[in-house]
Amino acid sequence: MKLVESLLAKCRQGVVVDVRIGIHWTAVVADVDGAQHCGLASTLYERGPHSHEPDVPQAGKLIGLPGHELAELVHSEKPILASLGVAAMNALLPPPPRSQTDANAEDLLARHGKGKKVVLVGHFPFVERLKSRVGELIVLELFPHGEDLPATEAPGVIPQAEVVAITAMTLVNHTLESLLELCTKDMLVMVLGPSTPLHPIFYDWGVSILSGSEVASVEPVLKTISQGGNFRQVHRAGIKFVNMVKQEIAG
Repeated sequence: MKLVESLLAKCRQGVVVDVRIGIHWTAVVADVDGAQHCGLASTLYERGPHSHEPDVPQAGKLIGLPGHELAELVHSEKPILASLGVAAMNALLPPPPRSQTDANAEDLLARHGKGKKVVLVGHFPFVERLKSRVGELIVLELFPHGEDLPATEAPGVIPQAEVVAITAMTLVNHTLESLLELCTKDMLVMVLGPSTPLHPIFYDWGVSILSGSEVASVEPVLKTISQGGNFRQVHRAGIKFVNMVKQEIAG
């Protein structure tokens, strides 16, 4: 997981001041140099038989821990702990440059995918609308439905694309690096979703666009996550879209 290690190395020192694990989203708030920063990640939870083993071993004792201790959980094989790790990592990474665009991922994909073959890893709510805005759209999904293809077909599908967009949830399930290795230098590659770490280290991995989000109003967002809010509700509570575009693409 070289990409993950590179991201962890870019994280700042901080102390965990709040943690919320909702049914859709996980949030970690860290105090970094006297300022609070909130990071998000999709909550992935592996449901199975009831067990006496805790899902989060340190539940109730996370506040006050060094942020890096939580961020290292990104390596965990337990999805819920990996979600916690990605959220902590996003809280500790330096803020993205202020000059970045605030368009949503759908519009960016439509612009760069016009007349082209687009492969989207992850079934996003905008899939049906996007089909008419690009040349061809193929959706790879871990739990496919409708016209989606199973994620296992990625090795045969991604290399044929002109534009590839990958959900940042693949950081949580540890498949992002293998998916990026299927991409070629001629493709436009995008990582998208609120879990996306907004750091230019991705450019070294062939990614040209990072389409993520930033928590602008921490308390309303935490309250909404705690009450089971989905992304539309969390967005309204205080999230703004943030995109980082590699200079060659932006120009």
